[in-house]
Amino acid sequence: MVFDNLYLNKDHLDGFDNYKYNAIDTNPLGTYIMHPFWNALIKVTPRWIAPNLLTFVGFLFTVGASLLLAYYDYGFYVSGINYKGDPIPRWVFGVVSLFIFISYSLDGLDGKQARRTGTSGPLGELFDHGLDSWTTVFIPTALYSIFGRDDPNTIQPIRMYYICIMVFINFYLAHWEKYNTGVLYLPWSYDFSMVGLVFFFGLTAIFGPEKWKMSLINNYSFGHVTEITFYFTTFITNIPVSIYNIYISYRDKTGKNLSILEGSRPLVPLTVFVSLCLIWVKMSPTNILERDPRIFFMMSGAIFSNICCRLIVAQMSKTRCEAHNNLLSFMIVAILFSVFLPPIELICMYIMALISIVTHIYYGGCVVKQMADHFKIKCFKIPYKKH
Repeated sequence: MVFDNLYLNKDHLDGFDNYKYNAIDTNPLGTYIMHPFWNALIKVTPRWIAPNLLTFVGFLFTVGASLLLAYYDYGFYVSGINYKGDPIPRWVFGVVSLFIFISYSLDGLDGKQARRTGTSGPLGELFDHGLDSWTTVFIPTALYSIFGRDDPNTIQPIRMYYICIMVFINFYLAHWEKYNTGVLYLPWSYDFSMVGLVFFFGLTAIFGPEKWKMSLINNYSFGHVTEITFYFTTFITNIPVSIYNIYISYRDKTGKNLSILEGSRPLVPLTVFVSLCLIWVKMSPTNILERDPRIFFMMSGAIFSNICCRLIVAQMSKTRCEAHNNLLSFMIVAILFSVFLPPIELICMYIMALISIVTHIYYGGCVVKQMADHFKIKCFKIPYKKH
């Protein structure tokens, strides 16, 4: 695949030339536990390893965890109480726990390695957060394999999809905040969820997924409580906090002071995306989400990541965010074909998933190459210096 399309214009590149990283992290878990651990780990990390390579390898471990679970539990049935076949081997959950821990650690090391080697820059931040935006679909779907869909004590695909949407929204909010305030407020939920998942999968490897079928509160299973937690963190904590931070930036004139319409512009593609996804699910003549939830999740994740990456480019370069994403036009076509030609709906979804994934990879490759060429650097290589 040749990455020769120029998605970044002169305004984007000029904005990146003047970009300064500005983030606030008040998370006690990160401050008192994870950062000291990463500070010790970075000391034994070879200086010749490029920060972006750490980021990319960490992302591949997340993808690897998802693929491993897909091999043993493609349809999310295996951990359900009605499944009659072989269970997911417990060692698989152990490997997934290890992979998530490695991915999380490498994600924590890349920035430290960049500062340590003097290679910090806009490309590294965009590369890091861009891949993180795609990770938002791999982590929830991995979690789903613990509970199983064919089980009264857990959640069905449509409700799991709502959880994915909550994860999308929570991630997007941080960058929408920065688009308006100029500051990236790192959410507490990321560190707590990643550490929790490491332990969660580790305990599942020891005791088996059946241990999570227990009722915790008033016949609500662990899966139900987990589902409620996602809604709580989205609507009760994250959304109000984001709106408050933006309000403060307007009140104190510390942010970009955009108009209400311009400040809300990034919400347009996200709202259209979520609406189209739910319309497809609700109007599906063949119940497409039940037929192949994994591919529907993956398709949604690729489209969301593409929308989010374009927002990240806009907020870092201080340019106007795009209000429309071309992948949404393709989705409208896919929905129309599905509604009027039900026999080919599954094929439409597979084609849409392929288009979304390939388009997003191509977009990412082109943007990374263009930025690397602009800054006269290599994405995965830094000069080795003796110290």
